[in-house]
Formats: sequence, C-alpha cells, structure tokens
Amino acid sequence: NYLCKVSPIWKEKVGTGKAVSWPVGIGGKGNEGVASYVKRINGSIGYVEYAYVIQNKMSHAKLQNQSGAYLDPEIETFQAAAANADWGHAKGYYLVLTNQPGKKSWPITGASFILIYKNQKNAAHSQKLLKFFDWCYKHGNKMAEKLHYVPIPENVVNLIESKWSKEIKAGEKSLWPTQ
Repeated sequence: NYLCKVSPIWKEKVGTGKAVSWPVGIGGKGNEGVASYVKRINGSIGYVEYAYVIQNKMSHAKLQNQSGAYLDPEIETFQAAAANADWGHAKGYYLVLTNQPGKKSWPITGASFILIYKNQKNAAHSQKLLKFFDWCYKHGNKMAEKLHYVPIPENVVNLIESKWSKEIKAGEKSLWPTQ
C-alpha cells in the first residue's frame, strides 16, 4: 500500500494486496519468518511490527514521510500518523495509515480494530464492554507502551467515543455514556 502511494512504477508493476508478485527475493511468513530471513541473508530488507523489532533488537531504517522528513520508527511517530489521519471521513474508521500527513508521521503505520454491533441485544453487557474500552483508553497507555504498542491519540479516542454515543444502541436507547 505504501509503495503504491509513493511509486507509480511499483503501483503499475507490483500493486498492493495481502500477497503480491515481488519482482525479486523471497518472503517469510509473519514477523518470525521475515525476521529470520533478514537476520540470515546479508543485505536483506524486511518489514515486521515495531514490537518485534524492539524485542529482537533488530536494526531499522529511517523512512521519508509525506512531508519530506526522515524519521525513525517510534511510538511518537506512529502516534503522529494516527493523530493526523482523517478518521472523521473514514467509513467505520477503516483507514490504511500509510503516508499520512504531518512532519512527524511515520509513513507505514497500522491500526488494529475491534468491531462491535451498532444494535446491541443486551444493554447491560454492552455498557460494560464500552466501559472497559473507555478504561483502556484512559488508563492503558503506559501498559501499551511497555509492550511497545502505541496508545490511541486523544483526538481519535474522542472521535470514537462520540460515535459510540450516536450509534451504539439497545433498541432506541443510546448506551454511551453509561449512567
């Protein structure tokens, strides 16, 4: 996805997807497989998740972002990419966080999602679920960072919780904020 955004030739010849026809090289399966090849093959390049890089003491490259800045992959640059993304216009908050705007935005950032139904059958259960996620947003940052994961920026949390109050319901009753 990132390479297609920054290279018309890549977009035309290789494309984007879960599996592409790489013009050269070999591929490894998952973080462990890619890291294994990168460690064994002199001059190789791979892409694995940040936590895996840190935990396995792997070297990394600086990348040039959309603003022209060369950055290291780190919590702050991933968070900047998420904070600068246009979540408000992303249907269902689905957004590929590659090449986001911002001088401090890391150009290849990913987000994990948790899906919940808009129409809930059990209001009490659903409110507990939303309270749990709210607690995670407000108190889980240090835990996430300790595991080398990125806390969700406050502006994104505010968008998400605003959407909860408008869309997560049991019958016609809004479930957020809880009483």
